[in-house]
Amino acid sequence: MRGVRSRRVSGIAGALVALLFAVVAAAPAQASPETLKRSVSNILFGPFDIVFSPVVGGQTVYRNIQDIDDSMWVRVVYVVPGVVWNTTLEMGSGIIRCMTGLIEFVPGLGLLPFDADLDVLFAPAEKADALVDEDTPVLNIKFGVNYVD
Repeated sequence: MRGVRSRRVSGIAGALVALLFAVVAAAPAQASPETLKRSVSNILFGPFDIVFSPVVGGQTVYRNIQDIDDSMWVRVVYVVPGVVWNTTLEMGSGIIRCMTGLIEFVPGLGLLPFDADLDVLFAPAEKADALVDEDTPVLNIKFGVNYVD
């Protein structure tokens, strides 16, 4: 009985020493809220992308008409289908942005206490130009994103 007890005590002592070493050797924790910040930003401002899609789609067509070297007929005929096409693409992209925000929300909560970040699921919302683009420590305020350009 005594041999079993001494093995148990030495096992517990070894576990405590290992735990002490892990606590002392561990680097200070640094939480990263980036995934949660991006998720909430996508959830909040994705609907604004949908609302501003006619503005962004029209603006893109206007810029493209200025940049092309085609005849006046092509420029005139391109306007209506171009605006419709760009507006629907902008709306669809706004919907995808909202959905990726919802998908990233739970992992963002889970990663909050750790120094880790989830890769961006929908990169155009991060990389593209927008009507309003302001990075703050709490939230990335970005909407009216030009997904087509």
